[in-house]
Amino acid sequence: MEKTKCLIIGSGPAGYTAAIYASRAGLNPILYQGIQPGGQLTITTDVENYPGYPNGIMGPQMMLDFENQAKRMGADIRWGMVTKVDLSNRPFKVEVDEETWLEADTLIIATGASAKWLNLPSEQRLNGHGVSACAVCDGFFFKGKEVAIVGAGDTACEEALYLSNICSKVHMLVRKGEDGMRASKIMQDRVKKSPNITIYWNTETEEILGDKTVTGVRIKNNITQEIQEIPISAFFVAIGHQPNSSLFKGWLNMDETGYIITQPGSTKTNIEGVFACGDVQDNVYRQAVTAAGSGCMAALDAERYLGMLEG
Repeated sequence: MEKTKCLIIGSGPAGYTAAIYASRAGLNPILYQGIQPGGQLTITTDVENYPGYPNGIMGPQMMLDFENQAKRMGADIRWGMVTKVDLSNRPFKVEVDEETWLEADTLIIATGASAKWLNLPSEQRLNGHGVSACAVCDGFFFKGKEVAIVGAGDTACEEALYLSNICSKVHMLVRKGEDGMRASKIMQDRVKKSPNITIYWNTETEEILGDKTVTGVRIKNNITQEIQEIPISAFFVAIGHQPNSSLFKGWLNMDETGYIITQPGSTKTNIEGVFACGDVQDNVYRQAVTAAGSGCMAALDAERYLGMLEG
């Protein structure tokens, strides 16, 4: 059975950064890219808020740059999907593509989180062309324009308020009535008091309109059955994220929504030698730069752990 000092599960900013640091530390890491090499940034168009790219960069190219840098440092980057883990003893055992087993002295989990979508054909067709699941990432491109956002939790309210500061008008679509809004009262009050946010209660999104870019949204009121079309330039989905952590249930401590719990100020999990970084353990920031930072932390934590064992 093949064995490595450091196995990284998942790519994206966290995984690739962990691979860069682990390689430079002489850990000779193996990284399995998973089902979506590069993570969510591969379905993102322009990235303008990552340091070091003064003119911005396309998301897929940015992830290719990360991958190539990790390879140049010596990381062994492989296609493949981790399908099972055994964390009962060290070295840890990991199954890839339901057929190959490896052993690892340390494990870095960087499997990310997936945005929840409305599952509309137009939503997927226009994803990256006016449809986005991250207002903080993409709101800037629609400065001074009218946009819509769907959601009813604190994140939706936070993103609606963020958009209200840069967009001319924000149409907020809430599926239930006012008493069914999940956001905290203080966040609801802030949204309601914002002069350029209009809330549509009891509203379903029927279709996002546009050919190559978003031009509008068709909505239906669940009470009156009234159909309405609103001209917009962007449509933001803020109905939550699902951490890609199911593989580790029963092994690692998680919160009620499935985010892996790490010790404050570190990437350490409840199992020594297993570290988690990026969006799989971050339900607050979910930015490329914070994911990359935690990937660095995970590699440093792994290096120190191995050094402690060898010492």
